[in-house]
Amino acid sequence: MNSACSCRCAHLPAGEHFFVERVSTVVQSVSLLDEQAIRRALTRIAHEVVEKTEDDWPLAIVGIMRKGLPLARRLAERIEAIEKRKVNVYSLDVTAYRDDQKQREGATAFAASGSFEPSALAGVPELGRSRVLLVDDVLYTGRTVRAALDALLSHARPPVIQLAVLIDRGHRELPIRPDYVGKNIPTARSERVLVRLREFDSEEQVILLKQTDARAEVSGGVMK
Repeated sequence: MNSACSCRCAHLPAGEHFFVERVSTVVQSVSLLDEQAIRRALTRIAHEVVEKTEDDWPLAIVGIMRKGLPLARRLAERIEAIEKRKVNVYSLDVTAYRDDQKQREGATAFAASGSFEPSALAGVPELGRSRVLLVDDVLYTGRTVRAALDALLSHARPPVIQLAVLIDRGHRELPIRPDYVGKNIPTARSERVLVRLREFDSEEQVILLKQTDARAEVSGGVMK
C-alpha cells in the first residue's frame, strides 16, 4: 500500500477561522489471480475454444502485443495438446492502428512465429483461410481490440474472428464483447488492472490497484 500527501488551506478574509486539510492518496493493491489461477483460466479457455469450434477452418492465434502474445503462445500449447495438431501463432502490434495516433505509411503490423520484431508479411495470407483467435490480457474500453481488427482486416479477411481475454474489467466504449474470458472483474474507472507475466515481470499474477483519498484536519486558527 502506497500513499502521497498534500495540504490545502482555504483563502478567507481577515478575522475568519481557517483550517488546513491534509489529503492523503492511498493506493491499495488487491491480488485477483495468482499463477495457479492464471493457468487454470487459460486451460479452461483452451478447452472452450476446442469445444465450440464446429467448422473445418484451421485455427490461427494472434496475440496483441505486448502481453497478449505470451498468453496466445500458452493457449496454442494447450490446444495443441488437446487437438494433437500444430496451431500457428502470430504477434500483432496495433500501435499504428490506434484511433489516437496517425497511422504510419507502410507500417507493418504482423510478425510471424511470435517475433517481437516486425517482419515481412510472409505467411499472413493464410489468415484469410483460418479461424482467427485474437488474444489480449485485459479488455477495457475496447479500443485496442478495434485497432487489432483494423490491423487484421487490412491484411486478411478471415472467415471467423473471435476474441479471448484473460480479464474483462468492463467500461466498454465500443460494442465489443469477448467470446472467451478468463475472469470478469467489476472495476471502477479510477482503478487499474495489472497483469504480470513471467515473460516480462518477476512474478505471475493479476493485481487490482484501488486509489482512495483520506482527509484529515490537521490545524486551524484565525486569519490575521
